[in-house]
Amino acid sequence: MKLLLDFLPIVLFFGAYKLYGIYVGTAVLMAATVVQMGIIYVIDKKLTTMHKATLALILVFGALTLFLQDERFIKWKPTVLYTAMAIALAVALWVFHRNFLKMMLGSQLSLPDGVWHRLTIAWIGYCLFMAAINGYVAAYFSTDAWANFKLWGYVFPVAFIIGQGLYVARHLKDEPGAELPPGGST
Repeated sequence: MKLLLDFLPIVLFFGAYKLYGIYVGTAVLMAATVVQMGIIYVIDKKLTTMHKATLALILVFGALTLFLQDERFIKWKPTVLYTAMAIALAVALWVFHRNFLKMMLGSQLSLPDGVWHRLTIAWIGYCLFMAAINGYVAAYFSTDAWANFKLWGYVFPVAFIIGQGLYVARHLKDEPGAELPPGGST
């Protein structure tokens, strides 16, 4: 359910874009993201900083796209978001010596500090890669090619999350009380 909710705005954007063009697609993306965040808020009783930043950027860049009738704004929004995420993670890690991933997920995942550090570096690299590839497609390809990239480019985050999950699974600490009793059976 949560995964479907994550992809809903981009799928609706793509459909509206293909049927009615970039400006209707942008308006649909803005509305779908507001609804998405409302549902997340009802389910979780809060929005994360990332949810708030994503919503703000979509609304600001979407409004600029619609008001100025300039599609470049909505096309560059992912690059701005990914770059901001990479900078925030890097500054927190290397300037303030704080690990945002551990702060956000440490209560849910018990991992050694070295693993948290490597995960954060992987996220920084991933965000920079996604910022660069979106920027390249936005700058050098047509809006139609960019929209197709937005839909089919979701293979990158899916592959990254699967890879991250496999890496994390190898390093999860055993939960207390999970050992088998003497004799090997329960």
